[in-house]
Amino acid sequence: MEKVFVVEDNDSIREAVVSYLKLDNYQIIEFSRLHGVIEAVKMQKPDLLILDVMLPDGDGFQLAKRIRGFSDIPILFLTAKTAESDRITGFEIGGDDYVVKPFSPKELTLRVKSLLKRTVKKVKEGSAEWELDQDVLFIDNLSHRAILNGRDLPLTAAEWKILITLTSSPGILFSRDRLLGESLDYLAEGSERTIDTHVKNLRAKLGRAGWIETVRGWGYRFSGKRK
Repeated sequence: MEKVFVVEDNDSIREAVVSYLKLDNYQIIEFSRLHGVIEAVKMQKPDLLILDVMLPDGDGFQLAKRIRGFSDIPILFLTAKTAESDRITGFEIGGDDYVVKPFSPKELTLRVKSLLKRTVKKVKEGSAEWELDQDVLFIDNLSHRAILNGRDLPLTAAEWKILITLTSSPGILFSRDRLLGESLDYLAEGSERTIDTHVKNLRAKLGRAGWIETVRGWGYRFSGKRK
């Protein structure tokens, strides 16, 4: 049974979210504020975190940033902050999805299913090793690890799935919509900015832009060579 943390200060919203998720037999741990969340994530290791941004005792974005320092748990922001700049901030600090209030509980549960599915899904058996100039990237699909020059990369669930999607067809051009649909399982509002932000974060962790080539006006492709 997957464990989901729900951090939301509005009692009615939190109760609605919890009620719908329990219909799908998730184990739910509720929080009405940020206090205690980091310690609980470290101790209980949930499978997914649903996180409000504006909370009585702090900022959800800042909490997510701290969590990203030690965990790649999928994070879904659930917030009334509707500006595109807020969405981009959420993705830049490592969020995997962003849902704006008011929201459809049914859509939220589908997004939760999608996040959990792509986190635990084995894309394919085995592993692969890639070269780019003097760099070596090792991808282990069984353990969901990406290792660059001997160093583990702390990828989010979204970044991992994008990397796997691109490396499954090296040299093949993926449009932004296709990459979003195949790697993240949905087409979201502002999809081009969403995928651009995830790719930007992935490139930063890969250490150079050359692994993922941008074809201006079209999309992205993986440029590494298989060893």
